[in-house]
Amino acid sequence: MEESTERSANSSEHRGTQQREIDRLWDFADPVASEERFRAASADPERSPHKRAVMAAQLARAVGLQGRTEEALAVLDGVAAAAPGSESGPEAAELRARVALERGRLHAAAGRPEDALPELTRAVREAAAAGAAFLVLDGLHMLALTDGGHEEEWAAEGFDVLAGSRDPRVLRWGIALHNNLGWTKHDADDPVAALHHFTLAAEAAEQYGSAEQLRVARWSMARALRTLGRTEEALAIQRALDAERPDDPFVTAEIEALTGVRPTIEA
Repeated sequence: MEESTERSANSSEHRGTQQREIDRLWDFADPVASEERFRAASADPERSPHKRAVMAAQLARAVGLQGRTEEALAVLDGVAAAAPGSESGPEAAELRARVALERGRLHAAAGRPEDALPELTRAVREAAAAGAAFLVLDGLHMLALTDGGHEEEWAAEGFDVLAGSRDPRVLRWGIALHNNLGWTKHDADDPVAALHHFTLAAEAAEQYGSAEQLRVARWSMARALRTLGRTEEALAIQRALDAERPDDPFVTAEIEALTGVRPTIEA
């Protein structure tokens, strides 16, 4: 039992280190530069075959973000072909999860939910088998975005996973899950529930997220408050955001909607 526990802890630590490296290589605002970094990492002979394959899956994502969907899918096909599906163990399951996740993401972005959903459910299943909570949550987050009408069910599964984790990088997924569910509720004319989830997203962002994630969550809270007719509260948040970044067009538009006038420095 002690040996099994130690092996599980080591595997979890390895995945955490690997994810941190992936985070360092990513710049979602610059997929071209990200592609270059992941292409180099996926060909680095100093890395193990597993790590090169993981980097190749991220390469596919970077290529896909540039609209080269078929090329990205071909990269993933190459990764899958080099890693037999019958191979057992957490590393093999993790890699299968990553390939399925990126395939699902590509299909979803291309407007093919019927192709995306089987891949995303496979990703969640394989990630769970690997004990990779971060990937489980990524898959559930994508399912909530892709599987119309079942957003709340997938988000609820994600919240259950979050409840069992103490890893800050894993817990950061609470921001996206609550934010996305908040917009689902808002679009369904339930601004009370929307505000609840936006508030939870902001709380998660304060603890585990970036300044930008917190800003988005606060903006969303204010938007729900406007829908609820709580204009003064909404305006206070938007003016605070405007003071932080006066050139944000989304904040400017909300202040105009709340006041009926274009904001000035004095406002």
